[in-house]
Amino acid sequence: MHSMAYLDLSHNMLTSIDQISSFYQLYSIDLRSNFLQGTLPIPPTSVETFFISNNSLTGEIPLSVCNLTSLIVLDLARNSLKGAIPHCLGNMSDQLEVLDMQHNSLSGNLQTTFSFGSGLKSFNLHHNKLEGKIPKSLANCTQLEVLDLGNNYLNDTFPMWLGTLPNLQVLSLRSNKLHGPIRTSSSSKLFPQLRMLDLSSNAFTAELPTSLFRNLKAMRRIDQTMKAPGDTTQTYYQDSVTIVTKGLELKVVRILSLYTTMDLSSNKFEGHIPSMMGDFTALRVLNLSHNGLQGPIPPSLGKLSVVESLDLSSNKLSGEIPKQLASLTSLAVLNLSRNHLEGCIPKGPQFATFENNSYEGNDGLRGFPVSGACGSHQIPETNNTTFVPDEESDSTFLSELSWKVVLMGCGCGLIMGFSIAYVMLSSRNPNWLSRIAEHLEYRISMRSRKKQQDQMHCIEEEEIMAI
Repeated sequence: MHSMAYLDLSHNMLTSIDQISSFYQLYSIDLRSNFLQGTLPIPPTSVETFFISNNSLTGEIPLSVCNLTSLIVLDLARNSLKGAIPHCLGNMSDQLEVLDMQHNSLSGNLQTTFSFGSGLKSFNLHHNKLEGKIPKSLANCTQLEVLDLGNNYLNDTFPMWLGTLPNLQVLSLRSNKLHGPIRTSSSSKLFPQLRMLDLSSNAFTAELPTSLFRNLKAMRRIDQTMKAPGDTTQTYYQDSVTIVTKGLELKVVRILSLYTTMDLSSNKFEGHIPSMMGDFTALRVLNLSHNGLQGPIPPSLGKLSVVESLDLSSNKLSGEIPKQLASLTSLAVLNLSRNHLEGCIPKGPQFATFENNSYEGNDGLRGFPVSGACGSHQIPETNNTTFVPDEESDSTFLSELSWKVVLMGCGCGLIMGFSIAYVMLSSRNPNWLSRIAEHLEYRISMRSRKKQQDQMHCIEEEEIMAI
């Protein structure tokens, strides 16, 4: 047993393990996914890979870990370790390639100092209770490929200096207290290999950082030959990072080179969405939701041919949805809700699969699935309805008609009156009107006399009949 080089007791139900430090020839110890309790056991100094994640270990990380000068991989993730991270871990970075302490209760300031020429490739402190600033000594880790400091209490501005790391592929700073604008830089060689950027749930302000976007060359191409982080390390370790995709928080294990994401959601970004974002043709996930972005959705986003999740919700975007988005055949999740969008919803194979919740909160949108047909395809409602008269409509019609007749009569009378007055004044001889009046008076008097004679004649006949 003393000559054993590899010990794998992972995925069992062990609650404790004793005296592993007595195996002087051990190079690899794997105790992952057990029920180990108590403090962290210390392996022999010869060990190169030490996996003890997914257990129930408590207490602080002992300083004796720093004596493991041969360590290449130290995986302490998903335990209940607490206290500060030992400063001496930075002295191990010449040999150490993987330092994974995610999902613990580590606290205090991150004051580890990494020496120049460090061989560290993966540094994961996701979901702890770390405070303070991001250590600038990380710029000495020129081999760094994965940096995940998400879900902590770090209080700092955006570390643009991390862009000098030539191999950095994954940067997650989500859910911290990072703040302020992402300042511009004149350098054109920042973040050349970055493929996964997560700055969500912070307090970044001002406009989206176009100076940063100009440098993200790896997001502009789909490189089938690119190796995933950790491929060159001959260990059982698999890089993982927590991302939000398609509305779900997922842990991506062994990050694939084809999986490219950008999440800038839940900040205080303002201004317009830069049209250059359409150049990130390798993006699978783009999330700009819960900001203060304004203006139209750039049609250039229609060039994101492999995007699977596009979330622009809870902003102040206006205008119409670009028709170019209807050509995105890989789009599985679309969220444009709670904006000020209007007009017709484009038609396309993927757009036909989205429900109302993709568009809710945009009162100006029309078309499927919000309403019926839209645009030139819309049939006017008057062509589809048949007029059915009722009593109320009849009375309304007659009332309107009577008023129209009265108005027409009044109008005609006024016209004739004005005409007669005009003729009288223009001729300056009103005798013809007086002659008409005399003639009418004569006819009226004659009719009156005839009536009286008829009445007298009737009375006489009645008297004769009475006698």
